[in-house]
Amino acid sequence: QVQLVESGGGLVQPGGSLRLSCVASGLAFSNYVMSWYRQAPGKERELVATITKNDGTNYAASVKGRFTISRDNAKNTVYLQMNSLKPDDTAVYYCKAVLFARAYWGQGTQVTVSR
Repeated sequence: QVQLVESGGGLVQPGGSLRLSCVASGLAFSNYVMSWYRQAPGKERELVATITKNDGTNYAASVKGRFTISRDNAKNTVYLQMNSLKPDDTAVYYCKAVLFARAYWGQGTQVTVSR
């Protein structure tokens, strides 16, 4: 079965950095559009960044210039490098894999930005 497993979350001070990873199994990873979403307490889940199978990328305005999404198809892994973190970036971060009508989610990893 398809599994997406996120890791790399944690507690970081404002201005710090984290690198999230999402390892996929059970699917033809290189064909999928991969995305990172986040959900803060009391808020709706929002799209953070997307990378296509051809490495085209797109970012939410709130993270553009600070976050970088990338993928390694040989490792079935998508990354989210997060720099200059702010308290507003605190959320559970989820990865999502999409191919036409198929969509799969990971279980999420918590990112907390606080002093």
